[in-house]
Amino acid sequence: MRILMTGARGQIGSQIRKMLPDDWELIATDSKTLDITHADSVENMLSVFQPDVVMNTAGYTNVDAAENDLEKAFTINAQGVLNLARSANQHGVKMLHLSTDYVFDGTKYTPYTESNYPNPLNIYGKSKLAGEVAALSANPATLIVRTSGVFSAVGNNFLTTVLNNAKQGKAFGVVDEQICCPTYAADLAAALITLVRDYPQMRGLYHFTGGTALSWYDFAKKIVTAAGLDTALVEKTDSTSQATRPKYSVLASEYDIRLPVKTIDEAIAESLAALQE
Repeated sequence: MRILMTGARGQIGSQIRKMLPDDWELIATDSKTLDITHADSVENMLSVFQPDVVMNTAGYTNVDAAENDLEKAFTINAQGVLNLARSANQHGVKMLHLSTDYVFDGTKYTPYTESNYPNPLNIYGKSKLAGEVAALSANPATLIVRTSGVFSAVGNNFLTTVLNNAKQGKAFGVVDEQICCPTYAADLAAALITLVRDYPQMRGLYHFTGGTALSWYDFAKKIVTAAGLDTALVEKTDSTSQATRPKYSVLASEYDIRLPVKTIDEAIAESLAALQE
């Protein structure tokens, strides 16, 4: 199996590189080695490498910044995805693409499944939905995996941000009104590998997240507790972010596929241990 993967230095890409099956050949690219917003560069990469699957884990993910940077968000999250999907289709290659719970508006208050109608509230969500539409339109052999609140020991994410704030010893606010299912990057990476290897005919939309629905405030308290820091530093606050976020974005799947996930406490503990290495 030959895999062309984007976003190699991100949370998901880093984990996939660690977990890669022995019989897979991987070319792992980042924005410096493959600019997905340039169609010619994408086509040249596919022509040279000739992968069996294109796995796109890259994306513009700064939700608040996207509100003032619409063009860049759509260029990466929509046009870049279109370039990958179109080239993959021309080469008869399957596309696997990561998307987000933020394509929903959060007014349902029961878990969103693949058949629920999307209605994003912010520019980031709109750009990701545009990428979904572009991928499915340009390449029928596309599987889009929506996920939520990805965290790990790699890079800037909610877990590392909370830890950095708590270590400073100053109180900080976290919203309690937004509910999602935080997803451990290692679980998501393992799921993507399994979907590519064991479910090659899957197409369309699939939802995969961690197994625990909780607020960002409760998630922060779990992180601080596990790190042995002062939980009193974590305070409830109203949202002050530029982007409007869904109040409830818990995902569920209509597929009868059982992919393992660690408990939220196990995932936090593994992330903390990795930060000590």
